[in-house]
Order: sequence, then C-alpha cells, then structure tokens
Amino acid sequence: MRFRDLKKHQNKIKHQQERIQYVYATYIDRVKALITDMFMIYAPILYLITYVVMNGKDEFQASQLAPFVAITLYGLVYAVLVSKFGQTPGKKAYTIEIIDESTGKHISFLKAFCRFIAFLFSATILLGLLLPFYRKDKKTLHDLMCKTVVVKTEV
Repeated sequence: MRFRDLKKHQNKIKHQQERIQYVYATYIDRVKALITDMFMIYAPILYLITYVVMNGKDEFQASQLAPFVAITLYGLVYAVLVSKFGQTPGKKAYTIEIIDESTGKHISFLKAFCRFIAFLFSATILLGLLLPFYRKDKKTLHDLMCKTVVVKTEV
C-alpha cells in the first residue's frame, strides 16, 4: 500500500472515531415537553395579552395582530431559553436538550429563533413532525433544516 493511501485510510478511521454518539430523545418525550411548554410559557403570554393588554377575549379574537404578537413573544422566549440553557422548562422536566449537530454545544439565539420558525412551518405541513418515525436519529424537519439534535441529558 502506498504511503498516501495509508495516510488517507488513517485519517478516515480517525474521523469516524471522532464522531460524537448521541442518545436521541424519544418522540413521546418531545411531545410531552412541548405540551408542558405551552402551559408554562404560551398560556401566560396569551392570558396577559388577552386580559391585561386587551379588554377580553372578544377583542383578542377580533384582532389579527394579537395572535401574531403572542406567537412572536413565545418564539423569543423559546429562543432565549434554548440559546442560554439548551432547554426550555418542558425539556428540562423530561431531561432533553437541543444541541448543535456538529459541535455538540448550545445553539445561538438566531439559530434557536430560526428553528422555532422552521417548527411552525414543519407543524403546518405535518410531514415534518412525522419524520422521526422514519429516521434512526429521530430528527424532525426543523432539526434537519437547522442542523440540531434533541438528545437525552444525563441525570
């Protein structure tokens, strides 16, 4: 074997060994975490907008701007929590975390907010949320788009 070929082979083996192995979060845990976050973060935002900012549910329902503001606020809170801690309260309750696929570290605020926007898109077409049933790494469409991984954290 030529030296050049041997060196390429060694680099290939070294690269495969450096690959990080993750314990992927289950789909059920991800759904439970989402529901928990909806109650802990999104419901209070809706309540504040409906009854503190506006004059009640009728005015909230008549407004087209209010739901957009509520979703945007939820997305900002979500992005701050994910970028700073790697998880939201719901994800913390089920010991899961969102990390960058290549580095294994927390994602940036911008990437977290883009992931939230991609989640909204993924949820509207439903195909993106069903993708984990067909993949070994349990990634959804928004995980694939943003190159993130949802993993189990050590207890």
